[in-house]
Amino acid sequence: MADQTTTVAELRELMRQFIDDREWNQFHSPKNLAMAAVAEAAELMEHFLWMDHEESRQLLLDPRKHEEVCDEIADIFGVCLALCNALNLDLSDLFRHKMSKNVLKYPVDLARGKYKLD
Repeated sequence: MADQTTTVAELRELMRQFIDDREWNQFHSPKNLAMAAVAEAAELMEHFLWMDHEESRQLLLDPRKHEEVCDEIADIFGVCLALCNALNLDLSDLFRHKMSKNVLKYPVDLARGKYKLD
């Protein structure tokens, strides 16, 4: 199933079923899931620690590293799905809403090619 053919709803249901089957809802408070998101992000960061920009771009050429990084990204996304399920939030709506704020905050003519606005 590729991004082009998979809905967010399908992925949320996959995560919901995984959690339900293991009876983990008792552990999945919004607080714990928010903390899990940070922990998973830290695990992803470890793969890139102390690398320069070019090394970080080349990391995934190693098949083992590729799988490890992909697993961490999937873990982060899974926790985000679980958090949206726990809080009954629509991920697509909240992402579109945030992107509309970003468009206003970072206008193309001021932000193009810059990491920081003057």
